[in-house]
Amino acid sequence: MITIHTLSVGTPQTATDERGTWRSAIFRTPQAGPVELGERGLAGDKVADTKNHGSLDQAVCCHPLEHYAFWNEAYALDPAHAISAGAVGENWTIAGANEGNVCVGDVFAVGMARVQVSAPRYPCTKQERKLRLKGFHQRTMETRRTGWYLRVLAPGVLQAGDELRLLERPRPDLTIQLINEHMFGSFDPALSQTLLATPELAAGWKRIIEHKLRS
Repeated sequence: MITIHTLSVGTPQTATDERGTWRSAIFRTPQAGPVELGERGLAGDKVADTKNHGSLDQAVCCHPLEHYAFWNEAYALDPAHAISAGAVGENWTIAGANEGNVCVGDVFAVGMARVQVSAPRYPCTKQERKLRLKGFHQRTMETRRTGWYLRVLAPGVLQAGDELRLLERPRPDLTIQLINEHMFGSFDPALSQTLLATPELAAGWKRIIEHKLRS
């Protein structure tokens, strides 16, 4: 069973570190009760970088719960400094699914809403800056532990604990893991053409693929 383990929202905040002052909505807070999901995301959730975030294809950012155990072990973090659900800025921390068993185009019913997997989350340097874990950005790409985005097909109310029920899987061949491997591992021009012809794949990712093909 796939469920929303933790549901988090946030607004842009200003932070200061040894590199200076920066602004991001990556500092999200878990929500205990029902939240309205609209076509651009959860009620109360905002983005700071509107150039790279906030499109209809990025309405909800998901990250597998199981990755936190991996990172805590990989960085030998003691319990006092361990990272947990919501730490990389996702809206939904997902239990019961990961990049290997979620596909672009998957349609899920959750709460009173319907959502569709649109693309992997492209790793962001702000994750590493927030967590203060050296090399986290590069290791996210190397391990393909990116998470993914959802678009909203039908708005509705939902909350942490709700089950995601798979309704449709039009592209069982296009797992998030496969796309990550294509982008961060063995680039395959033939697969690129397949992805560019896939209507369910987010337009932003198609631009990334087109750029890589040209270069």
